[in-house]
Amino acid sequence: MDKILEVKDLSKIYKSGSRDLEVLRNINFTVHQGDIVSIVGPSGSGKTTLLGLCAGLDAPSSGEVILHNQSIGGLSENDKAQLRNKYVGFVFQNFQLIPTLTAIENVMIPLELLGVKNAQSQCESLLDRVGLGDRMTHYPSQLSGGEQQRVSIARAFSNNPKILFADEPTGNLDDETGMKIEHLLFELNKEQGTTLVVVTHDLELANKTNRTIRLKGGQIILDQVQNVVNS
Repeated sequence: MDKILEVKDLSKIYKSGSRDLEVLRNINFTVHQGDIVSIVGPSGSGKTTLLGLCAGLDAPSSGEVILHNQSIGGLSENDKAQLRNKYVGFVFQNFQLIPTLTAIENVMIPLELLGVKNAQSQCESLLDRVGLGDRMTHYPSQLSGGEQQRVSIARAFSNNPKILFADEPTGNLDDETGMKIEHLLFELNKEQGTTLVVVTHDLELANKTNRTIRLKGGQIILDQVQNVVNS
Protein backbone atom coordinates (compact mmCIF):
# COMPACT_ATOMS: atom_id res chain seq x y z
CA MET A 1 0.00 0.00 0.00
CA ASP A 2 1.26 3.49 -0.85
CA LYS A 3 2.79 5.65 1.85
CA ILE A 4 0.99 8.95 2.23
CA LEU A 5 2.89 10.31 5.26
CA GLU A 6 6.36 9.54 6.63
CA VAL A 7 7.70 11.14 9.80
CA LYS A 8 11.42 10.64 10.43
CA ASP A 9 13.29 11.57 13.63
CA LEU A 10 11.03 14.58 14.14
CA SER A 11 11.78 16.94 17.02
CA LYS A 12 10.41 20.35 17.96
CA ILE A 13 11.96 22.75 20.45
CA TYR A 14 10.45 26.10 21.37
CA LYS A 15 12.43 28.92 22.97
CA SER A 16 10.87 29.99 26.26
CA GLY A 17 12.88 32.94 27.49
CA SER A 18 16.37 31.57 28.10
CA ARG A 19 15.11 27.98 28.25
CA ASP A 20 14.52 25.43 25.52
CA LEU A 21 11.19 23.63 25.70
CA GLU A 22 11.32 20.28 23.92
CA VAL A 23 7.77 19.52 22.79
CA LEU A 24 8.52 16.53 20.54
CA ARG A 25 11.55 14.25 20.45
CA ASN A 26 12.59 11.72 17.78
CA ILE A 27 9.12 10.91 16.44
CA ASN A 28 8.99 8.19 13.77
CA PHE A 29 5.98 6.65 12.04
CA THR A 30 4.53 5.97 8.59
CA VAL A 31 0.91 6.26 7.48
CA HIS A 32 -0.33 4.40 4.39
CA GLN A 33 -3.10 5.37 2.02
CA GLY A 34 -6.47 4.46 3.55
CA ASP A 35 -5.24 4.23 7.16
CA ILE A 36 -7.40 5.68 9.95
CA VAL A 37 -5.05 6.78 12.73
CA SER A 38 -5.70 8.46 16.08
CA ILE A 39 -3.05 10.40 17.99
CA VAL A 40 -3.81 10.49 21.70
CA GLY A 41 -2.09 11.62 24.89
CA PRO A 42 -2.47 13.95 27.84
CA SER A 43 -2.69 17.71 27.44
CA GLY A 44 0.73 19.10 26.58
CA SER A 45 2.03 15.84 25.13
CA GLY A 46 2.61 17.43 21.71
CA LYS A 47 -0.40 16.08 19.76
CA THR A 48 -1.46 19.29 18.04
CA THR A 49 2.16 20.32 17.45
CA LEU A 50 2.76 16.99 15.72
CA LEU A 51 -0.30 17.44 13.52
CA GLY A 52 0.86 20.91 12.49
CA LEU A 53 4.30 19.59 11.59
CA CYS A 54 2.83 16.73 9.55
CA ALA A 55 0.73 19.20 7.55
CA GLY A 56 3.59 21.64 7.03
CA LEU A 57 1.87 24.35 9.06
CA ASP A 58 4.97 24.56 11.27
CA ALA A 59 8.63 23.63 10.77
CA PRO A 60 10.42 21.02 12.89
CA SER A 61 13.62 21.76 14.78
CA SER A 62 15.06 18.60 13.26
CA GLY A 63 13.85 15.60 11.28
CA GLU A 64 11.81 15.22 8.14
CA VAL A 65 8.19 14.99 7.03
CA ILE A 66 7.39 13.38 3.67
CA LEU A 67 3.84 14.15 2.57
CA HIS A 68 2.50 12.50 -0.59
CA ASN A 69 6.08 11.52 -1.60
CA GLN A 70 7.28 15.10 -1.16
CA SER A 71 9.76 16.11 1.54
CA ILE A 72 8.22 19.34 2.78
CA GLY A 73 11.18 20.70 4.76
CA GLY A 74 12.80 22.44 1.81
CA LEU A 75 9.62 23.79 0.26
CA SER A 76 8.71 27.48 0.25
CA GLU A 77 5.57 28.50 2.13
CA ASN A 78 3.84 28.95 -1.22
CA ASP A 79 4.79 25.44 -2.38
CA LYS A 80 3.64 23.98 0.95
CA ALA A 81 0.30 25.77 0.56
CA GLN A 82 -0.09 24.36 -2.95
CA LEU A 83 0.71 20.84 -1.71
CA ARG A 84 -1.92 21.19 1.04
CA ASN A 85 -4.51 22.59 -1.36
CA LYS A 86 -4.11 19.59 -3.67
CA TYR A 87 -3.78 16.72 -1.21
CA VAL A 88 -4.81 17.73 2.32
CA GLY A 89 -8.07 18.44 4.15
CA PHE A 90 -8.43 19.92 7.65
CA VAL A 91 -11.06 19.77 10.38
CA PHE A 92 -10.37 21.90 13.47
CA GLN A 93 -11.86 21.96 16.95
CA ASN A 94 -12.92 25.60 16.56
CA PHE A 95 -14.26 25.10 12.98
CA GLN A 96 -12.16 27.95 11.44
CA LEU A 97 -14.88 29.10 9.10
CA ILE A 98 -14.63 32.57 7.56
CA PRO A 99 -17.42 34.56 9.27
CA THR A 100 -18.11 36.87 6.30
CA LEU A 101 -18.73 33.94 3.93
CA THR A 102 -21.84 31.77 3.68
CA ALA A 103 -21.72 28.01 4.24
CA ILE A 104 -21.46 27.27 0.52
CA GLU A 105 -18.78 29.95 0.03
CA ASN A 106 -16.71 28.46 2.88
CA VAL A 107 -16.94 24.98 1.35
CA MET A 108 -15.91 26.28 -2.08
CA ILE A 109 -12.64 27.88 -0.87
CA PRO A 110 -10.32 24.87 -1.50
CA LEU A 111 -11.72 24.33 -5.01
CA GLU A 112 -11.47 28.01 -5.89
CA LEU A 113 -7.82 27.98 -4.79
CA LEU A 114 -7.29 25.06 -7.17
CA GLY A 115 -9.09 26.86 -10.01
CA VAL A 116 -11.74 24.14 -10.31
CA LYS A 117 -14.66 25.01 -12.58
CA ASN A 118 -18.25 24.17 -11.60
CA ALA A 119 -17.15 24.13 -7.97
CA GLN A 120 -20.53 25.32 -6.70
CA SER A 121 -22.57 22.28 -7.80
CA GLN A 122 -19.98 19.91 -6.31
CA CYS A 123 -19.99 21.82 -3.00
CA GLU A 124 -23.80 22.00 -2.93
CA SER A 125 -23.86 18.20 -3.17
CA LEU A 126 -21.43 17.94 -0.27
CA LEU A 127 -23.45 20.29 1.94
CA ASP A 128 -26.52 18.25 1.06
CA ARG A 129 -24.60 15.10 2.00
CA VAL A 130 -23.79 16.49 5.47
CA GLY A 131 -27.43 17.47 6.02
CA LEU A 132 -27.17 21.20 5.37
CA GLY A 133 -28.88 21.44 1.99
CA ASP A 134 -31.27 24.06 3.41
CA ARG A 135 -28.56 26.11 5.16
CA MET A 136 -26.21 26.88 2.26
CA THR A 137 -26.69 30.64 2.32
CA HIS A 138 -26.43 30.95 6.10
CA TYR A 139 -23.40 32.57 7.70
CA PRO A 140 -21.43 30.80 10.48
CA SER A 141 -23.02 33.05 13.12
CA GLN A 142 -26.44 31.73 12.04
CA LEU A 143 -25.39 28.09 12.51
CA SER A 144 -25.05 25.96 15.64
CA GLY A 145 -21.69 24.48 16.62
CA GLY A 146 -22.62 21.12 15.14
CA GLU A 147 -23.76 22.75 11.89
CA GLN A 148 -20.54 24.76 11.67
CA GLN A 149 -18.52 21.56 12.08
CA ARG A 150 -20.58 19.94 9.30
CA VAL A 151 -19.65 22.85 7.03
CA SER A 152 -16.02 22.38 8.09
CA ILE A 153 -16.20 18.67 7.21
CA ALA A 154 -17.78 19.41 3.82
CA ARG A 155 -15.00 21.93 3.15
CA ALA A 156 -12.34 19.40 4.21
CA PHE A 157 -13.60 16.81 1.72
CA SER A 158 -14.35 19.25 -1.12
CA ASN A 159 -10.95 18.84 -2.81
CA ASN A 160 -11.04 15.01 -2.51
CA PRO A 161 -7.96 15.04 -0.24
CA LYS A 162 -5.53 12.15 -0.08
CA ILE A 163 -5.17 12.76 3.68
CA LEU A 164 -7.36 14.56 6.19
CA PHE A 165 -6.03 15.94 9.48
CA ALA A 166 -8.64 16.42 12.21
CA ASP A 167 -7.66 18.21 15.43
CA GLU A 168 -10.14 17.42 18.25
CA PRO A 169 -13.05 17.46 15.76
CA THR A 170 -15.66 16.84 18.50
CA GLY A 171 -13.89 18.82 21.24
CA ASN A 172 -16.28 21.81 21.23
CA LEU A 173 -19.48 19.80 20.85
CA ASP A 174 -21.86 18.09 23.26
CA ASP A 175 -21.77 14.28 23.35
CA GLU A 176 -24.77 13.68 21.09
CA THR A 177 -23.64 16.18 18.44
CA GLY A 178 -20.09 14.87 18.73
CA MET A 179 -21.25 11.33 17.97
CA LYS A 180 -23.08 12.53 14.84
CA ILE A 181 -20.02 14.44 13.63
CA GLU A 182 -17.81 11.42 14.34
CA HIS A 183 -20.12 9.15 12.33
CA LEU A 184 -20.22 11.63 9.45
CA LEU A 185 -16.44 11.97 9.41
CA PHE A 186 -15.93 8.21 9.21
CA GLU A 187 -18.67 7.77 6.60
CA LEU A 188 -17.33 10.43 4.24
CA ASN A 189 -13.81 9.15 4.82
CA LYS A 190 -14.91 5.67 3.78
CA GLU A 191 -16.82 6.93 0.74
CA GLN A 192 -13.87 8.93 -0.57
CA GLY A 193 -11.13 6.47 0.46
CA THR A 194 -9.27 9.21 2.31
CA THR A 195 -6.52 8.66 4.86
CA LEU A 196 -7.58 10.07 8.25
CA VAL A 197 -5.27 11.25 11.04
CA VAL A 198 -7.22 12.49 14.05
CA VAL A 199 -5.88 14.08 17.23
CA THR A 200 -8.26 13.44 20.10
CA HIS A 201 -8.50 13.17 23.88
CA ASP A 202 -11.65 11.08 23.39
CA LEU A 203 -10.60 7.44 23.85
CA GLU A 204 -13.96 6.19 22.55
CA LEU A 205 -13.25 7.98 19.26
CA ALA A 206 -9.67 6.68 19.25
CA ASN A 207 -10.94 3.11 19.70
CA LYS A 208 -12.90 3.44 16.46
CA THR A 209 -9.74 4.04 14.44
CA ASN A 210 -7.56 1.29 13.01
CA ARG A 211 -4.40 2.44 14.74
CA THR A 212 -3.55 4.51 17.81
CA ILE A 213 -0.34 6.45 18.39
CA ARG A 214 0.00 7.49 22.02
CA LEU A 215 2.24 10.39 23.01
CA LYS A 216 3.61 11.23 26.42
CA GLY A 217 6.21 13.86 27.19
CA GLY A 218 6.77 14.49 23.50
CA GLN A 219 7.58 10.88 22.66
CA ILE A 220 5.66 7.94 21.21
CA ILE A 221 5.04 5.43 24.00
CA LEU A 222 2.62 3.23 22.02
CA ASP A 223 1.88 2.60 18.36
CA GLN A 224 -0.84 -0.02 18.19
CA VAL A 225 -2.84 -1.43 15.29
CA GLN A 226 -6.46 -2.19 16.24
CA ASN A 227 -8.76 -4.67 14.53
CA VAL A 228 -11.64 -2.23 14.58
CA VAL A 229 -14.03 -1.47 11.77
CA ASN A 230 -15.98 1.73 12.45
CA SER A 231 -19.65 1.60 11.62
